[in-house]
Amino acid sequence: KAITKSGLQHLAPPPPTPGAPCSESERQIRSTVDWSESATYGEHIWFETNVSGDFCYVGEQYCVARMLQKSVSRRKCAACKIVVHTPCIEQLEKINFRCKPSFRESGSRNVREGFQQKFTFHSKEIVAISCSWCKQAYHSKVSCFMLQQIEEPCSLGVHAAVVIPPTWILRARRPQNTLKASKKKKRASFKRKSSKKGPEEGRWRPFIIRPTPSPLMKPLLVFVNPKSGGNQGAKIIQSFLWYLNPRQVFDLSQGGPKEALEMYRKVHNLRILACGGDGTVGWILSTLDQLRLKPPPPVAILPLGTGNDLARTLNWGGGYTDEPVSKILSHVEEGNVVQLDRWDLHAEPNPEAGPEDRDEGATDRLPLDVFNNYFSLGFDAHVTLEFHESREANPEKFNSRFRNKMFYAGTAFSDFLMGSSKDLAKHIRVVCDGTDLTPKIQDLKPQCVVFLNIPRYCAGTMPWGHPGEHHDFEPQRHDDGYLEVIGFTMTSLAALQVGGHGERLTQCREVVLTTSKAIPVQVDGEPCKLAASRIRIALRNQATMVQKAKRRSATPLHSDQQPVPEQLRIQVSRVSMHDYEALHYDKQQLKEASVPLGTVVVPGDSDLELCRAHIERLQQEPDGAGAKSPTCQKLSPKWCFLDATTASRFYRIDRAQEHLNYVTEIAQDEIYILDPELLGASARPDLPTPTSPLPTSPCSPTPRSLQGDAAPPQGEELIEAAKRNDFCKLQELHRAGGDLMHRDEQSRTLLHHAVSTGSKDVVRYLLDHAPPEILDAVEENGETCLHQAAALGQRTICHYIVEAGASLMKTDQQ
Repeated sequence: KAITKSGLQHLAPPPPTPGAPCSESERQIRSTVDWSESATYGEHIWFETNVSGDFCYVGEQYCVARMLQKSVSRRKCAACKIVVHTPCIEQLEKINFRCKPSFRESGSRNVREGFQQKFTFHSKEIVAISCSWCKQAYHSKVSCFMLQQIEEPCSLGVHAAVVIPPTWILRARRPQNTLKASKKKKRASFKRKSSKKGPEEGRWRPFIIRPTPSPLMKPLLVFVNPKSGGNQGAKIIQSFLWYLNPRQVFDLSQGGPKEALEMYRKVHNLRILACGGDGTVGWILSTLDQLRLKPPPPVAILPLGTGNDLARTLNWGGGYTDEPVSKILSHVEEGNVVQLDRWDLHAEPNPEAGPEDRDEGATDRLPLDVFNNYFSLGFDAHVTLEFHESREANPEKFNSRFRNKMFYAGTAFSDFLMGSSKDLAKHIRVVCDGTDLTPKIQDLKPQCVVFLNIPRYCAGTMPWGHPGEHHDFEPQRHDDGYLEVIGFTMTSLAALQVGGHGERLTQCREVVLTTSKAIPVQVDGEPCKLAASRIRIALRNQATMVQKAKRRSATPLHSDQQPVPEQLRIQVSRVSMHDYEALHYDKQQLKEASVPLGTVVVPGDSDLELCRAHIERLQQEPDGAGAKSPTCQKLSPKWCFLDATTASRFYRIDRAQEHLNYVTEIAQDEIYILDPELLGASARPDLPTPTSPLPTSPCSPTPRSLQGDAAPPQGEELIEAAKRNDFCKLQELHRAGGDLMHRDEQSRTLLHHAVSTGSKDVVRYLLDHAPPEILDAVEENGETCLHQAAALGQRTICHYIVEAGASLMKTDQQ
């Protein structure tokens, strides 16, 4: 069909006969996938967006906002990426602009269903068509698309192995009323005979999964907990809807994982990605236990929030930063399948406890009866319990991660002063595999006892010690059927945070723990005050998990390639957090803003863990002249590597995953590291960048700081340079030590003066090198530089200032 400037005629197949109609309001603004029998074929999934631009995907002819000539909110479809004004959503129906279909109708066998395009506007013309499945794009000319591609089936893209094709998902037809009437009596009789069957059996569902198995496929179900990690879960779910079939991505706040797992239970080679904390993973594993899927699908983890000790153990890291979702999907597909021990907890009241040992605030039930990570009692459980009870009483006071950490610290210090856990050893009896450890525990006098299943605990610490430090014990494993029993005094608890470990008591297969009074306990982070009890711990089963694997896929060796060299000589450059956040959209600018640290020589097959040691030694090694490294600021302990090769922008690599990445995967001739505590050139305008090369620009003569002991330039010189639009002079004065935050008598900053003259080069230089406080600095009349640029109609400069992070809510005196 023709594609015209005035309207949109689409290449998608005509829509099949829809199901029962749904209301217009439901159809227009759905933000979740519709699994009801009234689901619309090709329905969009809308999220609010603040995307900039003047165009609406319905086109000028149908754009309601253009007709009204006023600014209105916009929405973006997560599954096909189109953006429209909210009032224009209903116009999409008129022009038959559908999203990528995620299912097929009963009776349809069209394997090409699901091919759908999106359009990009430029100069009021449609210039490109791209497939929402495979992401391939073509010019909208017949020669580019229709003659070459219209007969080819869509490949579903680079992640086809994990995508569940829409042809597998069939909308079922509800049984006709006549059939119901004729079989009503038979069904009633059948129900009586089969009353022992589970509630899931025999229930009609609007959708049926009919897979076509392939040995090369590893179909994936993604479960996202939007409550994990602040707003991380809610944001990342949109990325998965774009890369995958929306009907394989599930929001756990919409009913949990059970329905989806039951529906997909017959899919061969199924894998699961749990996006959330360790509690989310435990929820999914417990659901798999209930459903008894054979074989159980392996579970991978995308860790959100903090803690995430199970995710650290399986190499998924301690938390999601900004790794591209495309690479995460590759890791899930290529990950190794491993086993994870899971342990049963059975608690019953201690019959020997007297009335004087009872506590009205205690409970006889544990919060969970299975654990994957640990079970503990004493000091750590008391602190966690205090936090949970305070948060339940005043949830509004616990909406900040920093405030939560401060509360933990305060509670821990208070408990330490009160010594509420110092007599723990007097009130517990521990028998492991028939051996009574009580005398050993009473000698140690621990204030906390932990029964640990995995090596990590308390947000990444290793309480059993690092490999090689176990002496008389076996190395710790998560699949050996043994628990590690560890005791902590206050001293060893404090040392735990700086690489220490607890007192290793034993490794065992079964524990019988008896308490003689109410004691705080916690199960995988869920605390309670447990009344005097007898607790038995025994192996329940093993869960199937996906462990992130070390991979070379970023740099495959082909027959025409040279083998990995024995040694690599790599330049190391450091990036400040300010520059990283301000310039993440521009890789070239971020490279230019980086500060060279020096050069390291590492083996060609080095991973990042080894490379880290070389970089940290670089800080102490003298240079060729016999002096120390010229950097004026040492690396902070929190620095991390940046991947500069596999995405359209830089992204951070979790420190816990450094052993999984080779140097050649993230760098070529130069490796970049991010130091969150580095002030850097952008935030230290009073100093020249000490390790940057000397300026070679023709407009930059030798800096004044290199011409003897000249005094730093005066602020008036900087202001004059900004007023005259003299970029070269301003750059020279700054490198000589000039203060970019200088103000004149009316409190106007250099940025105010640069905006008033319309100097784009000076504005960009100040945004890149001045502290971020300059963005919202106000002059006497209350105007920011953005007020000034807007009043002068400087659209490009407004864009620069907003991109740099200026507030849109500042008001002047008017």
